[in-house]
Amino acid sequence: MSNYQFTPSPTFGVSEHNFVTWEDGFSFEEIQEVIKIGESLGPKAATVSGGTTDGVRESQVSWINLTQDTVWLYDKMAYIARNLNGQFFKFDLYGFSEDLQFTVYPGEVNGFYDWHVDRGPSSDGAGPRKLSMVLQLSDPYEYEGGELQIKVNNSEMIVPKQRGLVTCFPSFMLHRVTPVTSGIRKSLVAWITGPAFR
Repeated sequence: MSNYQFTPSPTFGVSEHNFVTWEDGFSFEEIQEVIKIGESLGPKAATVSGGTTDGVRESQVSWINLTQDTVWLYDKMAYIARNLNGQFFKFDLYGFSEDLQFTVYPGEVNGFYDWHVDRGPSSDGAGPRKLSMVLQLSDPYEYEGGELQIKVNNSEMIVPKQRGLVTCFPSFMLHRVTPVTSGIRKSLVAWITGPAFR
């Protein structure tokens, strides 16, 4: 289990947003390294709370923990998270208290993850998940379908498919990944914990 604590987020005085993105967060070489690490850990069928899928999710995951070989990845994700939080959300955060999730959505089984929220306590009791981050690892031409959608009021906002794009949103926001109809979608997911909202 990883435990990577943040220093305080910088504050820029910009109003809050439902979700924000950080373009070109990772170079092509860094993305390839993330994929190499994730695949080397042998992704297995993903489950939801209670250890089942119940028709809610069809994907494979592996867990990238904090080591000397992966600290660069945690550092980079933390840098982006701290800046986006300071500029748009201003949440009180601890940092990463869970391993990073490498996720694969295969088109051959119409990989998907239906509407859900990431809210809830982290697995080690460090505090509730407050921000969710998704790093797009696949080139958009490598698959069809597989849209990351975030529910904002009655609208379904579609996150751009752009390799290296980092999307950040409050973990209580409803979101989903629509079925991948061909090819493979790969992403990296991180949750940032903090003290309870009040």
